[in-house]
Amino acid sequence: MTAQPVHSGPGDDGPRRVAPMPERTPQALRLAIQDHAPHLLPDFEAHWRRAIGDAFNLTPVPAFMHLWWTQYAIARDPDLEAHLADLQARAANEDDPQESGRLLAEYSHLRAIASAVEPGR
Repeated sequence: MTAQPVHSGPGDDGPRRVAPMPERTPQALRLAIQDHAPHLLPDFEAHWRRAIGDAFNLTPVPAFMHLWWTQYAIARDPDLEAHLADLQARAANEDDPQESGRLLAEYSHLRAIASAVEPGR
């Protein structure tokens, strides 16, 4: 996998490179996390063992993949990961409910965009 350009916001130095999204399979996602976001790997594996493990029922797999797909899409871009953490912290400490709601709406919107990133992007 080669890094893909991600366009930055106004005032930035131009596009930065992030690892591309893997194939949409648990094994490919695990390998991408291992290679590009290893800080997520212990939680990914613990969640897999707890939610899927040796299950005979694979019903939880799509929800598992959606959650970890989004987590990896965010973690592969340290700037996005930091921005989301900042939004969450600012919302938690905000006294104005409208401003807190605005911050959380932006947080939610960015997570939705991350969850929709296609393989190879």
